[in-house]
Amino acid sequence: MNQLNVWKEKNSAEDSREKTIIKTSIIGIIANVCLAAFKAVIGLLTNSIAIVLDAVNNISDAGSSLITIVGTKLAAKEPDKKHPFGYGRIEYLSAMIICVIVLYAGITSFIESVKKIIRPEMPDYTMVSLIIVAVAVFVKILLGHYVKSVGEKVHSDSLINSGEDATLDSVISASTLVAAGIFLIFHISLEAWLGALISIVIIKSGIEMLQDTISRLLGESNDVELAKAIKQTVVSFPGVHGAYDLILNNYGPDSWNGSIHIEVPDTCQAAQLDELIREIQVTVYRQHHVVLTAIGVYSMNTQDEEVIRTLEKLRDIVFSHPFVTQLHGFYLIKEEKSMRFDLVISFNAKDRRAVYQEVIAHVQREFPEYQLQTAMDTDFAEE
Repeated sequence: MNQLNVWKEKNSAEDSREKTIIKTSIIGIIANVCLAAFKAVIGLLTNSIAIVLDAVNNISDAGSSLITIVGTKLAAKEPDKKHPFGYGRIEYLSAMIICVIVLYAGITSFIESVKKIIRPEMPDYTMVSLIIVAVAVFVKILLGHYVKSVGEKVHSDSLINSGEDATLDSVISASTLVAAGIFLIFHISLEAWLGALISIVIIKSGIEMLQDTISRLLGESNDVELAKAIKQTVVSFPGVHGAYDLILNNYGPDSWNGSIHIEVPDTCQAAQLDELIREIQVTVYRQHHVVLTAIGVYSMNTQDEEVIRTLEKLRDIVFSHPFVTQLHGFYLIKEEKSMRFDLVISFNAKDRRAVYQEVIAHVQREFPEYQLQTAMDTDFAEE
């Protein structure tokens, strides 16, 4: 399969994902508007602040679904001169807006509940109203599960947040039934207290979702399992003796660009290398949905036994120091008395630069006749 077909496949997958998100969001809007209408009527007729707040919460959920649709549409815009990597991260912004809405709903509910604690009002439940609320609980549970499962399937934070919010709403609705049962049996109204408790749970959930979304916007470390899988795929190609310096950049859900270095024999010709790199790019996208925009090359000595023994000695020296996790890119030119390699120092080291300088000084003492060309690298997928 050539690269043109890979890009066609990528665009087809993005179109399918967009349609799935929009379809799910529309279902959410319809369901929430219907539930809000029923609950508003019941809440006003029964003088129940909890049910009225629940109706308002459903309207906010419908708004969240609308924001998801708008965010998905904007995120699907083609890359342009100003944003050459596309607009995928807009989905994270829409997810953040939904988190803010959840927070606002929780704070508003808490304020209204406190008011009702100070000035309580007696509810007036009917059997019909309670049955409708019970049905709403069931619908909300199904809706929350459906929306969240689709969100996880298509990697949409907006849908996942909406699904979690819907699940919280089902808890709220269920709690109003509990409060109604207590009132009908014991003639004690706990609605306001229950509303305050639920509001705190909503606020806590909103803060946690907001923290997760902001973390993704700031840029999280590479997914360790994904990084391992990509490296395993790359080194499975004949002639590739190592894969290093993998960097993954996220430009929205399911939109990953990356770069990597491969280690190949110094006998590899340019035409062979070109074909190898193209095959790696296609295979990595097909298997991991990551576009490798750049593949750098380290050549390795393969024809001189003395150089190979030098590498073994270098490895012993380097890995005798704690916090050194990788040695790669080694190449030695005997005629020029030059030796080049890169070191990866763990983030666990208190002072990575000091460890690196200590190792290089040790190597220089053991090989005083060689000019060292070295660099300190970072393993972005370090566990």
